[in-house]
Amino acid sequence: VVVQVLPELGQEQALVLLRRQQASHHQLGARTSEQPCSAQHTPARSRQAALPHRAPQADSSWLGGPQEPQECPSQQPGSAQQAPPPLRGHPGIWPASQALWESPASCLPTWTSPGGAASAEAAPDGRALEEAAGPLVPGLVLGGFGKRKAPKVQPFLPRWLAEPNCVRKNVTEDLVPIEDIPDVHPDLQKQLRAHGISFYFPVQAAVIPALLESAACGFLVGRGGYRPSDLCVSAPTGSGKTLAFVIPVVQALLSRVVCHIRALVVLPTKELAQQVFFNIYTDATSLRVSLVTGQKSLAKEQESLVQKTADGYRCLADIVVATPGRLVDHIDQTPGFSLQQLRFLVIDEADRMIDSMHQSWLPRVVAAAFQSEDPADPCALFQRRQAQAVTAASTCCPQMPLQKLLFSATLTQNPEKLQQLGLHQPRLFSTGLAHRGLEDTDGDGDSGKYAFPVGLTHHYVPCSLSSKPLVVLHLVLEMGFSRVLCFTNSRENSHRLFLLVQAFGGVDVAEFSSRYGPGQRRMILKQFEQGKIQLLISTDATARGIDVQGVELVVNYDAPQYLRTYVHRVGRTARAGKTGQAFTLLLKVQERRFLRMLTEAGAPELQRHELSSKLLQPLVPRYEEALSQLEESVKEERKQRAA
Repeated sequence: VVVQVLPELGQEQALVLLRRQQASHHQLGARTSEQPCSAQHTPARSRQAALPHRAPQADSSWLGGPQEPQECPSQQPGSAQQAPPPLRGHPGIWPASQALWESPASCLPTWTSPGGAASAEAAPDGRALEEAAGPLVPGLVLGGFGKRKAPKVQPFLPRWLAEPNCVRKNVTEDLVPIEDIPDVHPDLQKQLRAHGISFYFPVQAAVIPALLESAACGFLVGRGGYRPSDLCVSAPTGSGKTLAFVIPVVQALLSRVVCHIRALVVLPTKELAQQVFFNIYTDATSLRVSLVTGQKSLAKEQESLVQKTADGYRCLADIVVATPGRLVDHIDQTPGFSLQQLRFLVIDEADRMIDSMHQSWLPRVVAAAFQSEDPADPCALFQRRQAQAVTAASTCCPQMPLQKLLFSATLTQNPEKLQQLGLHQPRLFSTGLAHRGLEDTDGDGDSGKYAFPVGLTHHYVPCSLSSKPLVVLHLVLEMGFSRVLCFTNSRENSHRLFLLVQAFGGVDVAEFSSRYGPGQRRMILKQFEQGKIQLLISTDATARGIDVQGVELVVNYDAPQYLRTYVHRVGRTARAGKTGQAFTLLLKVQERRFLRMLTEAGAPELQRHELSSKLLQPLVPRYEEALSQLEESVKEERKQRAA
C-alpha cells in the first residue's frame, strides 16, 4: 500500500514503514475533534522541543517486531474515537495515505539517542536509513533519490539517407581528368576542352557516371525495362552541380529523332534559370532549349514551345528551363504543351523548391507527365501510367521512365519533407560523412552537417547597431577589397544602407533587390563582375545559386537567422576552388546563438575580428553628414510614394 502511495520509496524502507503503521494504528486513529492535538497549534520550534525523547529500539524492529510509538501529549485514554475500517485484504492496517498525511506531525515517532542528540536508525547491514545533518524536523522526510534524465528518442532515417554515397569536397586536390570517364560522348568532351575544362570536380566525377548508367539503354526505357533510381545531390556551393546534370542529360538525348519535351529543369528564380548553360553544349547538336521564366510575354514563350500545324501541334523544345509559376501557366494556358514524353525532371535548389511546394507545381507536373488509364483508348497500352509495385504484370509493358534529379547545397534530411517529392528508390550523393548516424540528425532534420568551400575563411565582428555602417565602410575603404557582396535581411535595410554609403562617397556602390527589373539586375551583376562596382548591397535574392565571378568578400550586415541562409550567402565567394573571406557583423545579444549554430553545423572555427574605435574615428565626421542626407532622402521618397 505504501509503495503504491509513495512509489519513490525503496521496498525495504516501505516494509519498515508499513510495520510501524500496523503496530500504531490504534494510537494514530485516536484523534478527536473535541480535543485536538495541541501540537497543531504550536510553532514548529516549540513542537520539536516538546517532543519526549526515547532511546533507539533494538534491531528486532527491522525483523518485524512491534514498536510502541510515543503518544500525542493531548490524547487521553478513552477519548479516542473508533478507528476507520482497515483495508480490504489487510486486516488491522490503516490506509497508508490517510495515516501519513492526516496524522498530526507530533504523533509521528521520533527517536533520539539517550543523550538527546538525533541519531540514525541502522539496518542490519550497517547502512543508515536516515542521516541527520542537524536538528530533526518533525514529519516524514524522503530523500536520497537521484533524478534520471529521460532518454531522447532518436529519429529513424531511411537507409539511403543514413548511408549516402560519399563525395570528396576538396575541389582543388581531388580533380578527375575528363579522360578518366570514357562514357562521356567524344563531342561533349571536345566541347568541354573548348571551354577550358580539362578536369571534373569530385561531385561531377561521381554523379555523371551514375546518370549515364541509368540511361545506358537509351532514354525510352530503363535498364532491363525497370524504372531507374532518383538521384539526390548535396554538395557545397561552387562545386559544379549544374554541369553534373547538364552533360548526362544532353548525352542521353543526342539520339532522339522526334522533338518532344524530355528534360525539364525547374529553378526558384529567373536569375538562376539564366545561368543554366545548356546552350553551350547543345549548339553543335539538333537539340533545342527553351527558357520559360516570365521575362517575355506568355505569347512569345508559347511561340518557342509549340507550333500549330494542320493536324495539331508540333513541339519545338527538347529541354525546358523554367520557374514554377510560369511553368504552371503554360500547363494551363498553352495549347499543345505536353509533358507526356518527359524523361528527366531536374529540381535545382531543391530545399527552397520544397519550401515553395504550397504552389502545387510538382503535382501539376507529375499529373501532366503521367496520363490516367483509359481502357477505351486504343493506344493506352503504350502510354505512361502511374508508378505501381514492381510485379510481373506491372513490368510486362516497358514504358518511358520519369527520373527525378535533386540538387542543393543544403538538401534537407527531413524524410517528411522529402516524402512530398515522391522519390523512387533514391540514391544520395553527399559531401558529408560516408555513413550518417542517428546522432548527426536533429529533430527537424534541417540543420545537418553542411559542407563549406575549402578555401573560405570565416570571421565575425562584434559591434553595436550604430557602428555597423562604419564597419562596412572600413572593410571596403581601409582593407582594400575590390568586390564586396553585402547581405541584409530586408529590402528596406538594403535600400537605406545603399543610400547611406552613396551619401558617404568614395565607394562605387549599387543595390540589388526586387526594386529593379530583370534587365537592370542583369546589368548590375555584369558591372559588378567587371569591377565597375566595388560594393553590391543585396537581399537574399542573390544568395541562391547566383554565380558571381570574382567575389573576394561577403559581408553579413544582418546576421542570418537560419543556418541554410548563412551557407548560401557565404557560398558566393571561394567558388570553384578559389579563396574568399566572410565577415558577419554581430550584436552582443546575437553572438552566443550565432556561434553555437555554426559550431553545431560543423563549420570551421570563426575568427574574432575586433575593430577599435580608433580605427573607425576618422570616418565619423563624414558618416554624420551622410546620416543627415539619408534622413532627407528617406523623407523625399515617402513624399513621392504618397503622391
